[in-house]
Amino acid sequence: MDMRKIFILLLGILALHNVATAQDDKFKALFVYNFTKHVEWPKEKQTGDFLIGVVGDSPIIEELKSFTAKRTVGSQQIKVERLVSSDDYSKCNIIVVPARASSQVEDVVEKVKGKGVLVVSDKEGMANTYSGINFIKIDGQQNFEISKAHMAMQGVTPSKSLLSLGTPID
Repeated sequence: MDMRKIFILLLGILALHNVATAQDDKFKALFVYNFTKHVEWPKEKQTGDFLIGVVGDSPIIEELKSFTAKRTVGSQQIKVERLVSSDDYSKCNIIVVPARASSQVEDVVEKVKGKGVLVVSDKEGMANTYSGINFIKIDGQQNFEISKAHMAMQGVTPSKSLLSLGTPID
C-alpha cells in the first residue's frame, strides 16, 4: 500500500472517531439533562437559575446548551457555563467533569461537599472514588454508573428511577 492510500485510510479512521466522539457528547448531554428530572436538590438550590457547569473546555458545553435551551427544572431556567474558577463551583446544581479535566475531579468534589451540587464525571473509576454519577460504556452503548453514597456527600438525592437506570456501585 502506498503512502497516499495509508494517509487517506488514516483520515477516514480519524473522521469516524470524531463522529463517534461527537455522538457520545450528544448522548452525555441528553443524560445530564435527564438527570435534572431525577435528582432532588436542597431547597436553597431550587431558586434562581439552574446552573450546569462544565470544568474546562469541552464540546459537551454546546451540546448541553442545545438540549437545555428554553427548558426548565421546576420554575428554574437552565443555564450552561464553562467553569474557569473553582470559586464558581458551589453556585452550580450540576458540575460535569469531562475526561480531559478528570485530574480536577477530587478538587471539585472537595469544594462542593454538602452544598447540593451533583458531580458528573467521565472517566473510568470516578464513581468509585469521587463522583455521584460517572459515564461508562456497556457493550458499546453510553450508560452511567451511580454512587448513592457520593451523591449523599454532595447533598443531593437520586430518585429510585435514576438508581434503577444506572449501574449502582454501592
